[in-house]
Amino acid sequence: MPPMPRQRGVGGALLQNPALAARVRRAYNVGMFDFDMTPDRAGTGSLKWDRYKGRDVIPLWVADMDFRSPPAVIEALLARAEHGVFGYTIPHDEPVQEVRAYLKRRHGIEARAEWLVWLPGLVPALNLLCRAFGSPGDAVMTCTPVYPPFLSAPVFQERKRIAVPLRLDGEVWQFDWDAMEKAVSPETRLFILCHPHNPVGRVWPRAELERLLAFCERHNLILVSDEIHCDLILDDVPWTPALALGERAAARAITLHAPSKTYNLPGLACAYAVIPDDGLRTTFLRACRGIITEINAFGYAGCAAAYRHGEPWRTALLDYLRANRNLVYSFIREHIPAIRLAPMEATYLAWLDMRELKLDHPHRFFEEAGVGLSNGVDFGAPGFLRLNFGCPRARLLTALERMAIAVMRP
Repeated sequence: MPPMPRQRGVGGALLQNPALAARVRRAYNVGMFDFDMTPDRAGTGSLKWDRYKGRDVIPLWVADMDFRSPPAVIEALLARAEHGVFGYTIPHDEPVQEVRAYLKRRHGIEARAEWLVWLPGLVPALNLLCRAFGSPGDAVMTCTPVYPPFLSAPVFQERKRIAVPLRLDGEVWQFDWDAMEKAVSPETRLFILCHPHNPVGRVWPRAELERLLAFCERHNLILVSDEIHCDLILDDVPWTPALALGERAAARAITLHAPSKTYNLPGLACAYAVIPDDGLRTTFLRACRGIITEINAFGYAGCAAAYRHGEPWRTALLDYLRANRNLVYSFIREHIPAIRLAPMEATYLAWLDMRELKLDHPHRFFEEAGVGLSNGVDFGAPGFLRLNFGCPRARLLTALERMAIAVMRP
């Protein structure tokens, strides 16, 4: 691993403090990215682990990895803490420029600073978008199975929810265009896309995105593209951001981003929307008034450090996740063939079809076997479970073995 990089920003001199760098290196076994390490998350208020507090259940549910974040991020947070003043923090030059550089470098998007709207997370963003556009009684469309807040946000904001199931064509998840045309209504205002898709792991190809954009134009819909998993593509497939579709997309598309999934930073509560159109951005900002205020100071520091210095860690992470995904594939094929898993191109979330097992409550069944998975019901797909393989491999293997034993038990 190269020497700890020097960083800019708050407490720039602090970030060059050898003592801080040494502390980070010690925590990382002298600078190695050790994804096999198993940090003890007990007593940290972990949403993921406290669900099963006091029980012998391996939590593989919520999209929160069990890996320590990149050393450069830890160093940046230590430096921010050393500064000692935690006042209201605005989107200052460092995070803004790092986000702009990241969008250009990795995704070819030339984003202006004013296009960025900073948020404490994508869940409030989804709710605010449903609130911002249209009126109570209007509709929001999405495709299931999908990340549960896509389904709850319209309801929370007094909108009708139009959920159109994706179609499994062989082993490839596809949009059901005929069903979408039949379901859309004159009251529909938004289409919320998950890209890459959580939980099926599909990276939507450019042709499909162009067809979706045309669908939104034809029905005068705003296209909201949640791209939070876009840096977790496991296969060699092209990635096309929604805003890469040109001026037509810029006029009606809003994309949502955060470093949280890629660099394991959800607790820092720092996300952002990219909204090129002045009218859409003004309407959204109006909906945010009095609800969204300043973002966590540590969130800005972690975001900037992750985008500027996190690429070596991300590359190593992807290699580890690919191996974990392959373990899930091979283990299920060899030991639990009744569970079906379509090939997934992205994310660390495997979408498991349990229907052939004919279990009344598959989520409860595996929980009782010592493995906590996400319930497909919450994604709009009963009979499925989602498994988070963003964890040390030994833990993943133990969980898979528990699942196999439970299925084979008379």
